[in-house]
Amino acid sequence: MTDNIPLQPVRQKKRMDGRHRNGCCECMRCCGRRDPRPRTVWLGHPEKRDQRYPRNVINNQKYNFFTFLPGVLFNQFKYFFNLYFLLLACSQFVPEMRLGALYTYWVPLGFVLAVTIIREAVEEIRCYTRDKEVNSQIYSKLTARGTVKVKSSSIQVGDLIIVEKNQRVPADMIFLRTSEKNGSCFLRTDQLDGETDWKLRLPVTCTQRLPTASELLQIRSYVYAEEPNIDIHNFVGTFTREDSDPPVNESLSIENTLWASTVIASGTVVGVVLYTGRELRSVMNTSNPRSKIGLFDLEVNCLTKILFGALVVVSLVMVALQHFAGRWYLQIIRFLLLFSNIIPISLRVNLDMGKIVYSWMIRRDSKIPGTVVRSSTIPEQLGRISYLLTDKTGTLTQNEMVFKRLHLGTVAYGLDSMDEVQSHIFSIYTQQSQDPPALKGPTLATKVRKTMSSRVHEAVKAIALCHNVTPVYESNGVTDQAEAERHYEDACRVYQASSPDEVALVQWTESVGLTLVGRDQSSMQLRTPGGQILNFTILQIFPFTYESKRMGIIVRDESTGEITFYMKGADAVMAGIVQYNDWLEEECGNMAREGLRVLVVAKKSLTEEQYQDFEARYVQAKLSVHDRSLKVATVIESLEMEMELLCLTGVEDQLQMDVRPTLEILRNAGIKVWMLTGDKLETATCTAKNAHLVTRTQDIHIFRLVTNRGEAHLELNAFRRKHDCALVISGDSLEVCLKYYEYEFMELACQCPAVVCCRCAPTQKAQIVRLLQERTGKLTCAVGDGGNDVSMIQEADCGVGVEGKEGKQASLAADFSITQFKHLGRLLMVHGRNSYKRSAALSQFVIHRSLCISTMQAVFSSVFYFASVPLYQGFLIIGYSTIYTMFPVFSLVLDKDVKSEVAMLYPELYKDLLKGRPLSYKTFLIWVLISIYQGSIIMYGALLLFESEFVHIVAISFTSLILTELLMVALTIQTWHWLMIVAELLSLSCYIASLVFLHEFIDVYFIATLSFLWKVTVITLVSCLPLYVLKYLRRRFSPPSYSKLTS
Repeated sequence: MTDNIPLQPVRQKKRMDGRHRNGCCECMRCCGRRDPRPRTVWLGHPEKRDQRYPRNVINNQKYNFFTFLPGVLFNQFKYFFNLYFLLLACSQFVPEMRLGALYTYWVPLGFVLAVTIIREAVEEIRCYTRDKEVNSQIYSKLTARGTVKVKSSSIQVGDLIIVEKNQRVPADMIFLRTSEKNGSCFLRTDQLDGETDWKLRLPVTCTQRLPTASELLQIRSYVYAEEPNIDIHNFVGTFTREDSDPPVNESLSIENTLWASTVIASGTVVGVVLYTGRELRSVMNTSNPRSKIGLFDLEVNCLTKILFGALVVVSLVMVALQHFAGRWYLQIIRFLLLFSNIIPISLRVNLDMGKIVYSWMIRRDSKIPGTVVRSSTIPEQLGRISYLLTDKTGTLTQNEMVFKRLHLGTVAYGLDSMDEVQSHIFSIYTQQSQDPPALKGPTLATKVRKTMSSRVHEAVKAIALCHNVTPVYESNGVTDQAEAERHYEDACRVYQASSPDEVALVQWTESVGLTLVGRDQSSMQLRTPGGQILNFTILQIFPFTYESKRMGIIVRDESTGEITFYMKGADAVMAGIVQYNDWLEEECGNMAREGLRVLVVAKKSLTEEQYQDFEARYVQAKLSVHDRSLKVATVIESLEMEMELLCLTGVEDQLQMDVRPTLEILRNAGIKVWMLTGDKLETATCTAKNAHLVTRTQDIHIFRLVTNRGEAHLELNAFRRKHDCALVISGDSLEVCLKYYEYEFMELACQCPAVVCCRCAPTQKAQIVRLLQERTGKLTCAVGDGGNDVSMIQEADCGVGVEGKEGKQASLAADFSITQFKHLGRLLMVHGRNSYKRSAALSQFVIHRSLCISTMQAVFSSVFYFASVPLYQGFLIIGYSTIYTMFPVFSLVLDKDVKSEVAMLYPELYKDLLKGRPLSYKTFLIWVLISIYQGSIIMYGALLLFESEFVHIVAISFTSLILTELLMVALTIQTWHWLMIVAELLSLSCYIASLVFLHEFIDVYFIATLSFLWKVTVITLVSCLPLYVLKYLRRRFSPPSYSKLTS
């Protein structure tokens, strides 16, 4: 249910300046909105609050009951053309300006507004229902009277809330107690941070030790917490118990938090509520993504502005031909009303309904299952992409890690020699179990012989201990969960971690004989090849962060009492931490060139005194509220010196299925692909070659690392001399180039067939997208799968999210969501191309339909001394653009020039669309000329052939007009669909049937005569036949590229 609530990260808003704050201080005080401040929350006593807190309600609605109608109408009429049609309709209340029945202007406008209001109302009702469902969820609350049931919306700051397994956390809480024996719990956070792996959370030690949960109400304790903010990965606070001797103080960090919108994955937990309502981390991280307006819509708006100019010019010409006689200004307004059909009110509705059809077609396509359209306003954008910017890990690659290499400096073990590693581990533990205690001190000969085995063993043991992986046991039908946990059943064990790299490493140590079988908050168990259990106490753990790029752990071996500090991390940071060696940098480069993700593993033995000294300083740093992270980092860094380098590990992230053919299709379609990744340069370059992003015939220019303006200038000049060459550049060099030579760099980069940016920060990815849009004016498409791709996806003209191992965050923030990268080819080549071509044909035909009737009105007024008298009145004018022509014209959204298989086989067809030819000033002018020609022929033909009575002109011209429109639709269609034939026949039938009721405008007896039939036939043939002949000649002597493939 919460799956439907998308959460996207936003940039932190700047604080308002003092003047602004003071100005609205009183207002803020009234409604409870104040500047966020730190808070003291007493456990189980919400009444002891020091400030007002918002109600714990989720509200995703744009309007409420009273603001809905005014809000929707304002959003509609803030656009010029909708306001223009409203003013037209209102002008009919003035007698001097009235041209006919009121409904001829109000019905079309009312229909357009009704469609919009109904669509908005449905969305608001869905939102309201979803919010009500979340706000009405029932939770258990601990009180002095026992456990009571409360709704999520009634929860207050300070309440003690019990959350069961698989239940959503209703508010931001501090974790106090768990029912799990290991004293910790797992959280599913995919709806908050987009990551699918479970997170380990730890309760406050003081409250976990209490005998029962009800004791929480007996103690005098409080939590001091930082002010609400949007950072979901950090938290600073302290827990204090006053009634103990001495008082207990514990530091609180992100490990002690349960954020709202996460789900408890193990056990039952008790927490104290810290933040509610709009102060929740999840709510503060929710933003409405920028509303994207498609290039196609902007082009159509431009054409309608030209039509508005034409309307004003025609009206002025008509009044000028009357020599501005009498009340000429009123005549101008009457002519503006009379020719208002030049701007078709139905254009916006037709295009919006077309977009809904395209979105439905994308969702229903069985060749790209699981594709979701989250933004139905921009499907035409998919047909005109010039630059595709893609993430690497999880998008081009599977984010499924396979352990490939263990490197010890003098020897390396690959997949084919893992059995050697296994035999080394086996020999170490066999030797230990066979040697009696008296012989444990080895002789010199055995020392030399065992050197390699012990080095391998030290490396494997370090990999098996230095991680954040937890083995979880599940029942498999034969063995239940408790028994599996007790006996460490291999068949029931699965590994949970926040990184697939770590799981791959632990699975590898299991395959060579050292198995991680148990782990809780304070201990870890490994099983040797002989089945012996090794127990280790976890003294400290330092999790991996994107800033530090490393993780560490301090453990005590229970059998020997030895304390060891293990650390693993990226080569760039570990090079300065480990002891001097001559092979680390070279081997890291070699492994990265093979496309492996490299981690450096090191260790340091600590004495009891060294550890006690470190712990005292570390606890002190963690208790500080100000600059805590800096103080903690400084203390940890005091340990990270002169560590012993153990080994390098290499894991491979395999390519997604069909990445190579998809990239080839995109390249042949004229789309330039840029890969933006946070990975290291060598790995990124190797993946680019492996995926054929860079073809075998192309050279690669690796942009040297530059740090200042002079170096950037020299390197850009060197790059300028290269031709048809792919560029590989790091994020640091890119920043320097953009700072000093933005224009020159972008000019050179845009000429490259492919660009790879490595070590890219999320903000840099968005910056590159923005620069491409500004410098080239071309459409960009961004593809990614992780939370770090969200800013790039939202910045691009068209954002595509891949649902992958890193969760749903990118797919929820995107305009389109796909399950595999290979689906992108069909999404662009077939659906993007069809959407753009269909909308182009539809928009021009709607404009043609309006221009035809306006031309006839102009001819009619000219013949009758420039009188501002309408040619068609009442139902005729409404019926023309609705029931008589609406279905055939709208059926153009089903048209296609080639089959989808042909579009995929010949991506060069897509390249034609990049020039924007289906909707250009040239095609617009052609349709204008066709409209003027047909309107003039029909009107002059009717005037020449009419018989004495005026009513016959209306009958002949209107019937000819309807038939011409139906024949023009048939002329435009390239591939007939059965619904198109139904639409044509239905419209014709509606017109013939309605003639009986139109006796006010059309003489029923006259239309049954032979005279009427031949006159209408002649006029219709003269208006349409020349166009059919021209179409045939064009296809014969200058056929478009698609017709060559279908003939």
